[in-house]
Amino acid sequence: MNKIIDPHLHFFDRTRGHYQWLKEGYPPFWPDKAKIRHDFHENALTLKQKSTLAGFVHIEAGFDNTRPWREIAWLESSCSLPFKAVAGIDLTLNENDFVLQLTQLRQYHCVIGCRHILDDQAYKILSQKQVQNNLAHLANNHLSFDLQMSLSDKPAVNLFIQILQTLPSLKVIINHAGWPPITSTETHTQTQESTWQQWQSSLEALSAFKHCAIKCSGWEMVDRQYKNQWQFDIITQCIQSFGVKRVMLASNFPLVLFTQKYHELWEHYLTLNLPKAQIAALTCTNAAHWYKFN
Repeated sequence: MNKIIDPHLHFFDRTRGHYQWLKEGYPPFWPDKAKIRHDFHENALTLKQKSTLAGFVHIEAGFDNTRPWREIAWLESSCSLPFKAVAGIDLTLNENDFVLQLTQLRQYHCVIGCRHILDDQAYKILSQKQVQNNLAHLANNHLSFDLQMSLSDKPAVNLFIQILQTLPSLKVIINHAGWPPITSTETHTQTQESTWQQWQSSLEALSAFKHCAIKCSGWEMVDRQYKNQWQFDIITQCIQSFGVKRVMLASNFPLVLFTQKYHELWEHYLTLNLPKAQIAALTCTNAAHWYKFN
């Protein structure tokens, strides 16, 4: 039996949460967004008989950005499987308000870390002194930070490295493999090569921090028609940089449904051309360690 811990997924309850980003007329303006404009919960996480879901990590999904503990309270009242939660939090809050939110969140036993999506605003946000101070509060409270931004953004990566140098105890888990660029032998360009090299260089630089790990997921967000070889290249590059114990495979459910069914992605992961011990680490053991299931 293959035990799986999915370290990156989202549930929606549109009668309780806000989810502005899911609504029509709000960004992101994906033409297929209606496909995920539904309520999703544990009962949607179906696997084939030879696999079992031993747990999952719920990543904030915009339930209530000003009162992030509301999402956590909903999860704790409605989930039956073992799970951990990465709560939403606004890193730009003044320190008093930030610490108050941390105090609220830490009342829930499932909260293991926080996320503020940086993406295109990474350098601007990370440059703010209160943001750097708030990251220190995360570290002091033994909460991890799920980092979502492009590792091809050299200025932002360099700035984040400087921050990590001052916060050696901050545990960081990179989301979606740091948004790796699409590469194609058919349309290969010098720009693609440069972006790929910068992404690789950032992987190497961040891997030097032993409290830093990486999750491989979100393939469908880069390209709805991504190629399996590209995906495998990303996974193997992450293993080469971080070592097998600091890499996790994840689903990004329900957004994975843009390209395939939940169980299909996990069947694919489990049949990757890697040693069985590595696949077990990538699909279960590492998530249990980094998100403190044990």
